[in-house]
Amino acid sequence: MAKNKRLAAIRATIDAGKHYGVGEAIALVKKNATAKFDETVEISLNLGIDPRYADQMVRGLVSLPHGTGKTIRVGVFARGAKAEEAQAAGADVVGAEDLAEKIQAGEINFDRCIATPDMMALVGRLGKVLGPRGLMPNPRLGTVTMDVKAAIEAAKSGQVEYRAEKAGIVHAGIGKASFSEAQLADNLKAFVGAVQKARPTGAKGTYLKKAALASTMGAGVPLDVSGLEG
Repeated sequence: MAKNKRLAAIRATIDAGKHYGVGEAIALVKKNATAKFDETVEISLNLGIDPRYADQMVRGLVSLPHGTGKTIRVGVFARGAKAEEAQAAGADVVGAEDLAEKIQAGEINFDRCIATPDMMALVGRLGKVLGPRGLMPNPRLGTVTMDVKAAIEAAKSGQVEYRAEKAGIVHAGIGKASFSEAQLADNLKAFVGAVQKARPTGAKGTYLKKAALASTMGAGVPLDVSGLEG
């Protein structure tokens, strides 16, 4: 009941019929992020696409200027010198068949999975486990690479992966409520810019239809889409 009252109080501060500018929306989300932990600030974009079609899929990676404020655990499939390189670069879990066995047993202690190309035959067998969790390494996303050091550093520095869901919605955390308004604005613009650049060839009509900003325990603040288009 207390949670419902808290959410109702937050919603009362938001004009549902208004579309807020970036600065105003961020200030409102930060003001309402009153939970006992540092809430994540998340953006949701409703795109004019149908992800069921290959030419309308939106997916990619973007490095946020100020990071996400979240500690990213990285798992790496590699052998020999590349495994040693991964460990030296700060990977949290490194392995080959042994790592595959742990994953099959449900032991997944990482948020991003990287693999060297020669490991993909092994990793491919884990598709049913890693795929639904969005953890499958992908060459297009730079997570299948021989440069494991650079991939690990990018993941650890605040790189965000985004992917359109069935309804054409893309969402991601762009920082913490403790970030300054300027830091959140920079991260928001970087994220939206990356999604706009990833506009697929099959997208027709209005691409960026709706947008909203919210914190983990807060309510969505509608954003003025025209102010996001660059």
